Amino acid sequence: MPTFQTFKDLSVTFKPHPITDDLLVVKDKAAIFQSIKNLLLTRKGERPFQPNLGSSLDTALFEPLDFGSAAIVRNEIRECLKDYEPRIRVDQVGVEPDDQNNGYEISLQFTIVGRDDAPEAIEFFLERTR
Repeated sequence: MPTFQTFKDLSVTFKPHPITDDLLVVKDKAAIFQSIKNLLLTRKGERPFQPNLGSSLDTALFEPLDFGSAAIVRNEIRECLKDYEPRIRVDQVGVEPDDQNNGYEISLQFTIVGRDDAPEAIEFFLERTR
């Protein structure tokens, strides 16, 4: 008998629910998308008591914008999600340098573990910030 998992996380906006006044909850795909974004944008050493949580994308973004640094970004994304997001299995990570906008076009395809859903995809732009 197949099992169906559901996932819940607190919304990072910390806005209250308009009726119950509890914190908003994000569910299933939205919870995983939020978690992926948070993991990739968290620098290693940023979280107290969890110094290895996060990624080193911030340092890779200050390397020359070429296919060599794109490979570093790709590997960093794969390793971060493999280590800290057990709800997914990463199928493909695409990283394309964008010289015009000084960043990388990221396309991420993954499968949610424990569900028979079709693979999910996220696309976003990763750029340097100060």
